[in-house]
Amino acid sequence: MLDLKAIKNFSIDKSDWQKVKFGDVVFEPKESVKDPVSEGIEHVVGLEHITSEDIHLRRSAGIEESTTFTKKFSKGDVLFGRRRAYLKKAAQAKFEGICSGDITVMRANADLLLPELLPFLVNNDKFFDYAITHSAGGLSPRVKFKDLATFELCLPSIEQQRELLSVFMIFEEYSEAIVNQKIRLEVLRKSLLQSLNNGLPGSQKIKIRDLMKFHYGNGLTEKDRIDGLYPVVSSAGVQGTHNEFLTEGPGVVVGRKGNVGQVTYIEDSFWTIDTAYYIEIKDKYKNLPIKFFSYLLEAANLRKYSIATAVPGLNRDDALLTNVSLPGEGSIKDFILEIENVESCLIQIEVQKKNSQSLKNNIANKVF
Repeated sequence: MLDLKAIKNFSIDKSDWQKVKFGDVVFEPKESVKDPVSEGIEHVVGLEHITSEDIHLRRSAGIEESTTFTKKFSKGDVLFGRRRAYLKKAAQAKFEGICSGDITVMRANADLLLPELLPFLVNNDKFFDYAITHSAGGLSPRVKFKDLATFELCLPSIEQQRELLSVFMIFEEYSEAIVNQKIRLEVLRKSLLQSLNNGLPGSQKIKIRDLMKFHYGNGLTEKDRIDGLYPVVSSAGVQGTHNEFLTEGPGVVVGRKGNVGQVTYIEDSFWTIDTAYYIEIKDKYKNLPIKFFSYLLEAANLRKYSIATAVPGLNRDDALLTNVSLPGEGSIKDFILEIENVESCLIQIEVQKKNSQSLKNNIANKVF
């Protein structure tokens, strides 16, 4: 467990630290690969593979996938998202590969800065604020390494850096435990949905159209919205509020355009915009909890009925003809109780993750 009191009261004497510029201790290795396959490269990394505010690079594409990337990175390098720096993407690689031109490769001068400390140096509010301030461009601002190189900070000796690293690693061990627990809970939730799809005790096969209707939402542009009590729901979920509602809650919304088939459950009355459908349960089944139907639709994986157009859309007729497994009332109550317990744990995990991130940022800001 983290000693929260000690962390909050954390202080450090920086009187003997040396003032340096980022470019004095970190450089940009401009290495490229002409033929990744012949050079044994296996990993391709784009901005989409870097998770915001996570110092670990956890994902990549395979080299068998088509790519025009040629920029090389090595194990231990930090990949910094130079496009839209406000997304706070900077992760240390545990493997070598090639990456997008929208990523800046950073490598520590090991004589002056511990390479293991670099991701913590970069992942703090002061550095990201500096990167955002020095970004140029309109809709997709980018920052250059030469501008980041002028960022000033104070650094201790290598021996003191090792001591600091041990403090940061306590956070990382705690954060990794949280991540692993979240993964296990997400797997459990997915398996519960799969069990629903396979058929719980007392289930009968029935078409979605016999359970509910899909209704179009109504257009409501951002400029026409007046902040109020009612959620505005699109295919991507809740997107603000309005002072009027279209449908009494609780209710379920299904993505029609864009995030095809995405299911959103809304507890309160809400307004569905025209990129989504809201459902109406047929009279025969209105005695069942409406939240159950959100799980039923999620398990049905309606994304498979996406129409391949410039903007993907849900084929409503095919979706309504989908067979689902409708359990008996007792099984439904047990299912909801079990999956809500998992979701409650996921919410708690997210709170712990944010608190840990906040405390780590607090120390990083004091150190750097």
